[in-house]
Amino acid sequence: MKPVAVTGMGVVSPVGADCASFFASLVAGRSGVRHLQTRFAERLGTRIGAPAAFDAARHFAPPRLRMLDRVSQLALVAVGEALAQSRGALDGIDPRRAGAFVGTGMGGAETSDDGYYTLYGEDSDRVKPFSVLMAMNNAAAAWIGLDHKLEGPNLTYSTACSSSTVAVGEAARRIASGECDVMIAGGAEAPLTFGTLKAWEALKALAIEDPADPAASCKPFSKDRSGLVLGEGSAMLVLEDASRARARGATVLAEITGYGLSTDAIHITRPSIDGQARAMRLALDDAGVDAEAIGYINAHGTGTPANDPVETAAIRQAFGARAASIPVSSTKSMHGHLLGAAGALELVASILAMREKVLPPTTHLRVPDPECDLDYVPNVARRVEVLRAVMSNSFAFGGTNAVLVARV
Repeated sequence: MKPVAVTGMGVVSPVGADCASFFASLVAGRSGVRHLQTRFAERLGTRIGAPAAFDAARHFAPPRLRMLDRVSQLALVAVGEALAQSRGALDGIDPRRAGAFVGTGMGGAETSDDGYYTLYGEDSDRVKPFSVLMAMNNAAAAWIGLDHKLEGPNLTYSTACSSSTVAVGEAARRIASGECDVMIAGGAEAPLTFGTLKAWEALKALAIEDPADPAASCKPFSKDRSGLVLGEGSAMLVLEDASRARARGATVLAEITGYGLSTDAIHITRPSIDGQARAMRLALDDAGVDAEAIGYINAHGTGTPANDPVETAAIRQAFGARAASIPVSSTKSMHGHLLGAAGALELVASILAMREKVLPPTTHLRVPDPECDLDYVPNVARRVEVLRAVMSNSFAFGGTNAVLVARV
């Protein structure tokens, strides 16, 4: 892939409402997992989650809030930080050569949940007049385009847990091909609704609450892991043609150099070693680098019994003997699983790791698992002298595997 510059990043997450606080929390090993304080919490079998550090009223006036589901609110705030950091990425741009690609698995889940509760729970015949416009999956992308007058491609990707990685990868390709000059890309998710949580409970994929410390309930790669913890938030990146970014004097935070996409095509939920490894190899090939170039992998690392050994084996298959010496960590141990927004958030964490030369840990990794035998940067962040290229993995229900490679 022709290098694509990242000139801005924005985050709203369970461990910080901006990039700096987000990464500082990861390095410190602070978890955003906690007991949910909602009106329906007592009806949940699993009462933990990772809500975003976010107060919508600080960012939007009441009339605007009536048009925005929480997922769009999170996305727009993250975009604001990313554009501010980019320092003029959209200035003087041909609006037809700028667009927005957003990944989300659930879309406006809060609006849908509230509407169904009103109809069926309260036996009412009326729902909010803007319910369709708030709940539709493409609402966040549409508002980004409207707010920033972007007249180029505007797409929403929904490939479950790999949605925002696909959005970033596809946006980078639009720039690399010469079709666009600037793209806003990332993901947003707000799944902490009663209906969504009960559905995940029924799937038996959620972590069992740690009795000693609820914040330690997500334990990727640890033998005592029991499942994932749902989180909410958004991460957005400003992508530009690298030559344009440098010509206008922008600070290039990183370059997206590789993107790999594959489909398992074996099962709707069961992951595939071969499919995941193929996506990693495709990303390396696209970046034009070999296994030795990658100094850190941000793993999909959900903390489920099924995912973690498969990803471990896939990394070994993709990287061969080099796998044993590559630091790998799952930041989901702290911010939870943001579903469609997870990949973009973890890409931001990977880019910040390169820039700061510090690897975020996999927290709560207490019990070694013979099936998970890589260097997972257990429990404590690690400083490194050199870190020039990273990989970020996203593997989804439905079998869509997406992998990005970035360099500084």
